[in-house]
Amino acid sequence: MLFERLREDIATVLQKDPAARSALEVLLCYPGVHVLFIHRLAHRCWKGGLLLLARWLSHLARFLTGIEIHPGAVIGRRVFIDHGMGVVVGETAEIGDDCTIYQGVTLGGTALNRAKRHPTLERGVVVGAGAQVLGPFTVGAGARIGSNSVVVKAVPAGATAVGSPARVLVEDDEKRREEQAARMGFSAYAVTRGAADDPVGVALNRLIDHVAEQDRRIEALQEQLRRVTGAPGTGHEAAKAGQLDPIAD
Repeated sequence: MLFERLREDIATVLQKDPAARSALEVLLCYPGVHVLFIHRLAHRCWKGGLLLLARWLSHLARFLTGIEIHPGAVIGRRVFIDHGMGVVVGETAEIGDDCTIYQGVTLGGTALNRAKRHPTLERGVVVGAGAQVLGPFTVGAGARIGSNSVVVKAVPAGATAVGSPARVLVEDDEKRREEQAARMGFSAYAVTRGAADDPVGVALNRLIDHVAEQDRRIEALQEQLRRVTGAPGTGHEAAKAGQLDPIAD
């Protein structure tokens, strides 16, 4: 079972990382593969009541890979931890199948009790480099967490969370399917066309564009009025002087 999962992990890396050239290279040189193999041993010990041995194995994995996964964490199949240095996964965290986690990610807790206090990532979640996901909530299937985001509340399935604190952008289902097809089913670092943009910034840019378009229409109307009435172009010049230039701003 352990070695079957190891083969699956190697195949996942070969599929998702264009830098990986052979199965042997992945086996020898990818810390994400190493830490998952050791974690499975540690998790078995943890479930079997060998708590100290389990913690020692996780500590050994941290020493060897720079990735710290508590032996109590539940990790699904085909999980890809790319680069991995600085990744921390807490005791009650759950990571679903086909998730991707990049370097510097923390799946942490915000409470001191022994209940569920770490996040749950459902199937196919991508967490970008440096992101902090903190608390006992769920990140829905297929969601993306942008690099360096700080997420402290639930993220709906298929949504994108960016910023600090993270704001959630829910994409139109049809558009999202088209983008997924264009990406061939995988989004490195949780970056897609427009998905890494701050939703507030996107809204402000659209508002600026809208006001600029209104200025252009007003200018055109004033020009037509000047031609019809023969009035001097003072109104036209005044409008031009007060026009909002989205590029300059």
